[in-house]
Amino acid sequence: MTQGPLNEDEIVWLDDVLMKYGTDHSVIDVAELDGLLTAILSGPKVTEPATVLRAVWGGDVEPEWETKEALTRFSVLVFQHMNDIAERLAEYPEQFEPLFGTREVDNREITIVEEWCYGYMRGVALEEWPALPSALQPALAAIALHGLEENQAKFESMSPEAFWGSIEAIKPAALDLYGYWHSQRDGGALH
Repeated sequence: MTQGPLNEDEIVWLDDVLMKYGTDHSVIDVAELDGLLTAILSGPKVTEPATVLRAVWGGDVEPEWETKEALTRFSVLVFQHMNDIAERLAEYPEQFEPLFGTREVDNREITIVEEWCYGYMRGVALEEWPALPSALQPALAAIALHGLEENQAKFESMSPEAFWGSIEAIKPAALDLYGYWHSQRDGGALH
């Protein structure tokens, strides 16, 4: 791997910055950021860095940074993380892991996929993905199940087995969507 993943301190720092400067329209945590960046990298077109940062903050209004160094560090870490995701998707798909959140409930660590999926769906909307072939629609639906508010009642009423199955479907869905759009970029209809 060229650069490698962010370390724990960098992830915590990014989480803190997203919380500190967050608004109702911005990415709320690193899990949502990871989903957003994965969708941007997976989609049908290349996205400019300035557009990526606007997507993180939910529009054209950026935070008023306390220092220029904090802005620089934030940007460097976001794009380092994006490059790591890109390399894993393209070169090491077996190492790709969505960065899901966790919470402790009743002394148990619970995996939280909603933020990642919400970020992914933000990326899909940002990129204005065209319609997928019918064979790939279930892949996007697997992510949308946890990434769109209107689906909350669906997954809340699932059996535990179906719920865990829906979580297990997210990673392969993301890899399938990446593979499809990149085959279209590299030799298909999206030139």
